[in-house]
Amino acid sequence: MKKYTYCMLMILGIITIQSCTKDFVKDNTDPNSSPKPVPGYIFTKAEYDGVSSMPDLLLGTMQYTTSFNDVAGFGSKYILAQAQQSAATFTSSYPNQINELVEVLKATTGDPSQINLVAEARIWRAYCFGRLTDLYGDIPYSQAGQGYNSGIYKPAYDAQKDIYADMLKELDEAATSLDASKATFGDADLIYGGKTDQWRKFAYSLMLRYAMRMTKVDINAAQTWATKAIAGGVILEDADIAKVPYVGSGQDINKNPLANDLWNSDYIAQDGVTNTEGGKYQDVFINYLKTNKDPRLGVISIVYNNGVADTSFALQQGMSAMLNTKPVNFGSLSEPNPKTVLLLSSPRLVFTAAESYFLLAEAAARGWYSGSTASVSYTNGIAAAMRQWAIIGGAPGTITDNQINVYIANHPYNAAGTLDQQMDQIYTEFWVGIFPDAEEAFSSYRRTGYPALVPNNYTGNATGGKIFRRLLYPISEQNLNAASYNAAISRQGPDDFLTRIWWDKQ
Repeated sequence: MKKYTYCMLMILGIITIQSCTKDFVKDNTDPNSSPKPVPGYIFTKAEYDGVSSMPDLLLGTMQYTTSFNDVAGFGSKYILAQAQQSAATFTSSYPNQINELVEVLKATTGDPSQINLVAEARIWRAYCFGRLTDLYGDIPYSQAGQGYNSGIYKPAYDAQKDIYADMLKELDEAATSLDASKATFGDADLIYGGKTDQWRKFAYSLMLRYAMRMTKVDINAAQTWATKAIAGGVILEDADIAKVPYVGSGQDINKNPLANDLWNSDYIAQDGVTNTEGGKYQDVFINYLKTNKDPRLGVISIVYNNGVADTSFALQQGMSAMLNTKPVNFGSLSEPNPKTVLLLSSPRLVFTAAESYFLLAEAAARGWYSGSTASVSYTNGIAAAMRQWAIIGGAPGTITDNQINVYIANHPYNAAGTLDQQMDQIYTEFWVGIFPDAEEAFSSYRRTGYPALVPNNYTGNATGGKIFRRLLYPISEQNLNAASYNAAISRQGPDDFLTRIWWDKQ
C-alpha cells in the first residue's frame, strides 16, 4: 500500500511539473510589455528626461528669482547647509536620460536603415552630456551607462577637455550622417518629429554653443568649430527652434517641468501672499527690465492687485536676496506670470534662434563670421528673444513689432567699442533673452563675465560671497565610486563651488 501511494505521488508530481512547464513562458509574460527595447519609446522618455532635470536653483544664482526662505533661496544665497541641493541633476541624469540613450543606441547602431535614429540619439546625447559637464566639469562619460551592458558600476570620470572633443566629433558625424530618405523616430521624436533638416540645424547649433565655450582655453579650436557650425547651418528661424511640447494636464510628465516645479513649490495659490517657499522675482532682474523699459516685463511678471494678476509696468517690484524673513510688502512684489512662465502647457525651449544670433554676434565681433555684422546679429537676437514669448505663451506672450523696434532703437549696438564692451552688451542681452533657461545663462556668465552681476554675500553662504563656478558631486559618488571621484578631483581641483571647470578660466 505504501509503495502504491508513493508511486501515485510520483505520477502526480510529474503531471504537475509538466502542466506547470507547458505554459510557463506564456503565463509569466506581461502582455503589456515588450520582450526587447523599443527605441522610439525610450527616445521619447529620454527627451522628456533631458529637459526635466535642469536645476531650478540656478534661477536664483543668475539673480532672476529669490526667496526669503534660506532653504528655497539656496541658489541666490549659496547657503552652506543646503549645498547638496546642487548634486540633484547629477543624481537624476545618469539613471534616466543617459541610460535611456545608451539603450537606444544599442538597439539601433549597426543597422543602416536606422542611421537617422542613431544620429538623432547621438545629437541628443551630446546635448544631455553637455549640460552635465558644464555644471560639474569632469564627469563619467565614456563609461557612463554601461552597468547593465558591460558590468561597469564604477565608471571613470573623463576630463572635460576630452568630453568636449568627443561631443564635437559626435555632433559633426551625426549631422553629416542624417539622411532624409531613411526612417526616423517620427512622432516618437517630440522635438522635431524626426525631421532630419531640423535635427541637422540643432546639431550645428550645439556645435556653435560648445565652440564658443572654448574661447578662453583653446581659441584656435573654438574658431575652427564655430566656423564649421556656421557653415553647416544653425537655427535662425522660429520654426526651427528646438523645443519639447507639453499638454499641461494629467501626469506630471505631460507638464512643462520648470513651470510645474515653480507652480507647486510657490505659486499655486495665485494670491501673491501664500507662496509656500517664499519665492518672488529678484530685484536685480526686475530693476534691470524696468530701467531699460523692456516690454518683456509685462509678459513675464505680475503683481496681485486686489487678488487679480496685474502686469502693469509701474507696479512691478522685485525682492532682495538678502532677506531672511517675509517682508511686509511681500504681497505686492513681482512673481512669474501664470499665463507665460508658469503655463503648464508651454513648450520647454531647448535651443532658440535668439541664442544662435547672439553667438553669431560674438563670432562676427571676433572676425569669425562674415555672413552678417555683429550689430545685425545682435539686433536679430533681441527680436528673436522677444518673439519667442509668443511661442511660449501665445497671445499673453506676444510682443508687437513696434515694441521690439522701439526697444532696439533705444539699445543700439556699440560696434565701435572694444571686444570686451561688445561682449558686455551681447551677453547682458543674452541674460535677459535666454530667461528662464538659467542653466545656459550660468554657463554664459562664467565664460564671459556678463552680465556683471554683484554676488549676494548672505550670512552663512558657502562661497565667501562669490557666485559659484560649478555644482557639487553627490556624496554617494564619494562612497560608491571613490577611486574615480578622487581621480577627478585630483585632476580638476577640489569638489568645491569655486573650483573652475576646464573652459571657465579667468
